[in-house]
Amino acid sequence: MTLNGSIEDVADGESPDGCGLLHTSRKYLKLKNFEEEIRAHRDIDGFLARASIILNEPATSLDDVLRAMVLRIAHDPHNMEPNCNLDLLMSMLFTDAGAPMAVHLLSDTIQGVTATVTGVQYQQSWLCIICISKSLQKRHVCISRLVRPQNWGENSCEVRFVILVLAPPKMKSTKTAAEVGRTFATMFLDITFRQKLLKTRTVEEFKEALVHQRQLLTMSQASPSNMKIYNMSYACLPRPHPRLRSKDFLPVGKGIREDFARRFPVYPLDFTDGIIGKNKAVGKYITTTLFLYFACLLPTIAFGSLNDENTDGAIDVQKTMAGQSIGGLLYALFSGQPLVVLLTTAPLALYIHVIRRICDDYNLDFNTFYAWTGLWNSFFLAVYALFNLSLIMSLFKRSTEEIIALFISITFMLDAVKGMVKIFQKYYYGNTPGNYSVDHSSLVSLLGLSTNLNASFHTALNNSLMGSPQELTSMSSHPNKHPGRDTAVLSLLIMLGTLWLGYTLYQFRKSPYLHPYMREILSDCALPISVLTFSLICSYGFQEIKMSKFRYNPSESMFEIAKMQSLSLGAISSAMGLGFLLSMLFFIEQNLVAALANAPENRLVKGTAYHWDLLLIAIINTGLSLYGMPWIHAAYPHSPLHVRALAQVEDRVEHGHICETIVNVRETRLTSLGASILVGFSLLLLPFPLQWIPKPVLYGLFLYIALTSIDANQLFERLALLLKDQASYPPTHYIRRVPQRKIHYFTGLQVLQLLLLCAFGMSPLPYMKMIFPLIMIAMVPIRYKLLPQIIEAKYLDVMDAEH
Repeated sequence: MTLNGSIEDVADGESPDGCGLLHTSRKYLKLKNFEEEIRAHRDIDGFLARASIILNEPATSLDDVLRAMVLRIAHDPHNMEPNCNLDLLMSMLFTDAGAPMAVHLLSDTIQGVTATVTGVQYQQSWLCIICISKSLQKRHVCISRLVRPQNWGENSCEVRFVILVLAPPKMKSTKTAAEVGRTFATMFLDITFRQKLLKTRTVEEFKEALVHQRQLLTMSQASPSNMKIYNMSYACLPRPHPRLRSKDFLPVGKGIREDFARRFPVYPLDFTDGIIGKNKAVGKYITTTLFLYFACLLPTIAFGSLNDENTDGAIDVQKTMAGQSIGGLLYALFSGQPLVVLLTTAPLALYIHVIRRICDDYNLDFNTFYAWTGLWNSFFLAVYALFNLSLIMSLFKRSTEEIIALFISITFMLDAVKGMVKIFQKYYYGNTPGNYSVDHSSLVSLLGLSTNLNASFHTALNNSLMGSPQELTSMSSHPNKHPGRDTAVLSLLIMLGTLWLGYTLYQFRKSPYLHPYMREILSDCALPISVLTFSLICSYGFQEIKMSKFRYNPSESMFEIAKMQSLSLGAISSAMGLGFLLSMLFFIEQNLVAALANAPENRLVKGTAYHWDLLLIAIINTGLSLYGMPWIHAAYPHSPLHVRALAQVEDRVEHGHICETIVNVRETRLTSLGASILVGFSLLLLPFPLQWIPKPVLYGLFLYIALTSIDANQLFERLALLLKDQASYPPTHYIRRVPQRKIHYFTGLQVLQLLLLCAFGMSPLPYMKMIFPLIMIAMVPIRYKLLPQIIEAKYLDVMDAEH
C-alpha cells in the first residue's frame, strides 16, 4: 500500500461562479441492543482480537488524525489489504472525492444527540466516521483518543475520540459499516464511559474499559430514554403466550360473550367500510369477490364430483355447491371474523366415503347415519366453544403453524404434479384409447381416511376427475400411432400456462407498466383471468382435442331432510364416536386457519372471535348434516389469501432490501358474501358452461395457490437463506438477534418436522393417515420440550416472534 502526501483536486465541471450542490441526508439509528443483537458482541470481540487503538494522538487537524488512523490499519499485519489505495480511501472519507468543488466535509458519520425542550444537542466529544470502499476485503475499526479537544467545525467543537469504520460494500446486512458503527456509537453514547476512557493509560486498560461497558449495556437491557442515534427504527419484542390454567376455561360461555363484546360494536362497519366515507374501495371489493368466487367454486366442483362417486349420488355436485353457498352466506353474515373462508375439503370428502362404506357393510341408511355423525360433531364443537377450548390453540407457536402451512402448500404442488403424471400415463404412453379406463377401487388404497388438513384434496380430485370411460372422449377422429399424446402435451401446456399467467399477473403490481391502479386491478384479478383465458383456449382453440369432464348427475331432491328416527341406539352411538373424531379435525383446522388469518403482520384491528366462530361452524354444519350436504370449515390457504387480497401493501426499503408490508386491511363481509351468492347462482351454470373448465386448468390453479401462499412463510424464507449470499440476507429481526448457525439449526429441525408430517399425511396407508392429527398435536411438546434442549429458549422465542 502507498500513501502520498496530497490528494489530487478535480476541477472539471465546476460552475463559473463557484457554486455547487451538496446533498445532506439525516436519519435516526436505533441504539444497539447488546442483550438481544448477537452481532454487537461479535463486533466488539473482533475489534479486541486485532485492536487498532491510538492513545494520545497529537495531531490537530481532522485530515492528519484520519491519515494516522488509516496508516495504523495499513501497517497492521493482521489487516492486510493488498488492493487498497490509501490516497483514494482517504479522499472517500470526504465529500470532495471526485467532485468538481473542494467542499471538504465528512461524507458519512454517526454522532450522538440529546433531545431537549429547545431542540437537539449534539454530543461533540466523539465522532464516528464510516466509509465503504470496493477495494477493501474485510472490515476494519480504529479508535483514536486525541491529546486535547479539537474544534473541527459545527457540532464538533471539542472532539476527543474518533472512531473510523471501514468496510467493503457487499456484506451481510448485520455486518455493514453502518451496523459496526452503530455498535461502537452505542457504547460511546454514555458520558461516564467516555470519562473512564480518558483515564486509561495503556491499550490494555482501554480494552478492559470496552469489555466492562459491554457488560453494563448487556445487563441494563435499556439505553437512556432521552438519547438517540441517527437512523432509529422500530422493533418489536417477542410476546410469550400466557400460561393456561383451569380457571381460564370457566365460566361457561365466557369466550363467546367476550367475542360478542369485541365484535358486535363494529358489526355495521363490516358492511359500510370502503362503501361509505372517504376511503372508498368498491373496485377492490369487486376484484376480491371475483378472486374468492373462482378460488371457492373450482374446489367445490371437484369435491362434489368426488362425493357423487363415493356416495353413489347421495351427495353430488349440486348439493356440494348449494352447501358451500348456504354455509358461506351464513358465515359471512354472522361470523366474528368474516375474512375466514369456508370450504369442504378432501379429509371431509374421504370421511364421507368411509361413512358410506360403513352404511353399506351394516345395511344402514346413509343419509340418516351421515346426519347423526354431523350432529354429534356439531355437539362436540359447541362444547368446545362453550368451555373456551380454543385457548388451547395459543400453544401453537408461529413456527408450528408455518410448518403445517408449508406442508399444505407443498401438497398442492405435489398433487398437481401427480395429476399431470397420471394424464401422461393414461394418454401419452397408452397404446389405444381403450386403455383409458380407471380402477376406481384403488381410491381407498391410495387415499385412505385422510385427516390431514386441506392438503390432500388434490389427490382426491385427481381420482375424481379422471372419470369413467364414458366421460373420457377418445381421439378417434385423429387416428395415429399414439392418439392420446396431443391431449397429454396440451394438458401440460394448459397447466403451466394457467400458472404462468396467474402468477405473472399476481406480481404485476411490482412492474413499472401501466397506471398503479390498473396494475393493482390486474394483480387482484390474476386468478379469474388465468382460469377463464386458458379454459377458453382449451375449449375453443383446440376443439379437436377432447379433454375429460368432471362427473355430474343432477339431484332429484336437493333439500330432503334425513329420517333421524330410523337408526338404532347402537348405530347412533357409533355415529357419536365418528362425530368425536371429526370434531377434532374441525377444531384444529378451524382455529389454526383463523389464527393464520389473524396473524399480527396482517394488522387486523376489529378483533378476533375464535369461540363464537367455532359455535357458528357447529350450527351451520348441523343444518348441512340434516339435509345431506357436505360439511365445511375454515380453509387454508384461501383464508390468508383473502386477507391479502383486501390488504393495502406497501414496499419499504430497509438497509437496501425491499420488504412488503401490509399497511391495513379492509375488514368487510361484502366480499365473502358476494362470492357465496355467486357460487349459489352458479348452480344455474350446471352442467354447461362449467364443464368447459378442463382438469389441467384446475392443476394450474392449485400451483398458483401454492406459490402465492408461501410468500410470507418465514420457514420458506429461512430455507431460501441456505441458497443466498450472506450479503443478500434481509435485515429481519431473527437475522439480527440470532446467530446464523442457530438459525440454520432451527430451520433444519423444522424441516425434519415437515418431513414427519409428509410421511404420515402423504402415506398411501390408511392407518398412517388416521393418526395424522396426533402427529400435528405432538408438534406442541416437541416445540416446548425437545427444541429448547437443542437451541436456547431465548433464540427460539425470537424466531417465533412476529417482528
